[in-house]
Amino acid sequence: MTSRAPHPDTLELAADLRAALGALVRSLRTGDELPQNQAGVLGLLIRDERSCTVAELAELQRVRHQSMARTVTLMTEAGLVTQQPHPTDGRKQLITATEAGRAALLDQRARREHRIATAIESRLTPEEQHALQAAVPLLRRLR
Repeated sequence: MTSRAPHPDTLELAADLRAALGALVRSLRTGDELPQNQAGVLGLLIRDERSCTVAELAELQRVRHQSMARTVTLMTEAGLVTQQPHPTDGRKQLITATEAGRAALLDQRARREHRIATAIESRLTPEEQHALQAAVPLLRRLR
């Protein structure tokens, strides 16, 4: 079975949606204290409440091992994560979020959510707010 090309109108909608979401995400990053790569690592560690090796984090974030090792070193120095010996492989370290790392990520998320909520209340009518709320499940299904 071959997939057919999307309809031109659907491609235009996809381009508009990509541009709008991209602009929103970029505007929310303004003033962030955590660089995006560090926030991504903390998000992985906190969401799944687990420890990972540098290699696992690199694979999950789709970056080179060297880049992740540098990120983890900076995060360790900043007190956002800890490194502990792997229980079965002494060559590896397990990376875990600290309470300071958890707090930094949750504070950043709260600031972003506050910005979005303020924009929703100040820029959208009640009908538009309702339409936006109805669109959230649809956006989730696009993943």
